[in-house]
Amino acid sequence: MTQQGSKRQCTDMSSRTGYSANPDRGGFSMLLSGINAVNRFLQNNGHEFVRLDQTALLEKSCKRTGLDDFGDESFRQPLGILLQSFESDADLNLVGRISAKSEIVRMLCNRLRMVNDCKRNPEIRDEVVRRPLFITGLPRSGTTFLHALLAQDPACRSPQVWEVMHPSPPPETASYHVDPRIVETEKELKWLDILMPDFKRVHLIHARYPQECIAITGHAFMSYVFETMYQVSSYRIWHDKSDKRPVYEFHRQFLQHLQWRCPGTHWVLKAPSHLMALESLLHVYPDAEIVVTHRDPLKVLPSCASFTKVLREPFTNRLDKEQIGNEVSSRWEGSAWQALHFRQVNQGMGGHFCDVQYAELERDPMSVVRGIYRHFGRELTDKAELAMRRFVAENPKDKNGVHRYSLEEFGLDRVTEKRRFQFYMDYFGIPPEL
Repeated sequence: MTQQGSKRQCTDMSSRTGYSANPDRGGFSMLLSGINAVNRFLQNNGHEFVRLDQTALLEKSCKRTGLDDFGDESFRQPLGILLQSFESDADLNLVGRISAKSEIVRMLCNRLRMVNDCKRNPEIRDEVVRRPLFITGLPRSGTTFLHALLAQDPACRSPQVWEVMHPSPPPETASYHVDPRIVETEKELKWLDILMPDFKRVHLIHARYPQECIAITGHAFMSYVFETMYQVSSYRIWHDKSDKRPVYEFHRQFLQHLQWRCPGTHWVLKAPSHLMALESLLHVYPDAEIVVTHRDPLKVLPSCASFTKVLREPFTNRLDKEQIGNEVSSRWEGSAWQALHFRQVNQGMGGHFCDVQYAELERDPMSVVRGIYRHFGRELTDKAELAMRRFVAENPKDKNGVHRYSLEEFGLDRVTEKRRFQFYMDYFGIPPEL
């Protein structure tokens, strides 16, 4: 697979719309609002510009890549359920439909190319993923910062945004830091400034920052990435009931692909949604080491709800903040119960877990890092510690602006939410934040 072939796999929004990679934010936002208004009028009259048809999407990806083998066919059912949920639940505007279609085609193209890579290089499937380190915890509890911090260790591997977005051909150690896909990804990420001007205030993102696991599992179309970006309630219900082991098998294959020509001592990975699938994770990765961050839910919930609002707002005709608040509270109360129950039932697996308090991470991040390395018997080299200290110095809290939010904005009651999450606060000894 040539590098130029990889570049053709999925066009960014600038090529789809004919606009430059550095559009004017205000003017383009006004243009999008106008287009969405016209599209709503046409939708109300039975017309649709962008169809989310599974057969058409599969055919488009095959035509774009010149390939037709998607590998394991099990992805077709979740893809079909997701597409139906887009139509029945999400109330997508035109931008939302373009975004959903573009992302699905990109991931289908990646599947086709990765399967082809493995046909040509079957030794990829012989790669062993040893002692991966997973970071999880309630969202907005420091998982992203800790992920980026631990990824500064030059000996480890963490899936970077660019290689998850464009994984084929497999990256190589010699060109890893200058791969042309890095620049390509940076151009694509510029659209976040247009579609989501508040995004950088709430989440670290860069082509060379570590990417979380839901972007990997999205390629199997069984991922919490979709419910984060869109209101897909029927898909979410189905996904919650589904066996997660095949998704983690796919996850491991993705890591094999990335590490084949660019290995490290171990993987550093992250997703809050791992809380909901600890049994499946440890079934596929029996030697996994899991760091769990903990923070006062009364801070987690409004921050998470606000981030969800930022993510969904550009893509839907309607945005109900109280609905988001209820959804976030229900989702993460259930996740906290699942994780706590698993650990209570499997106390013999306690060595797999290292608990971290957000307050300590905020106060002294390097002390937390040393504790994690000590807990899992890993060596923190001088080179790794220097890189981590530099990262901390260059990324102070609120570097890109203050993220403001409140429980009340999303219809959440402080007393009710405190009562709902008291079990979690008590079990892990989480201090309340003022």
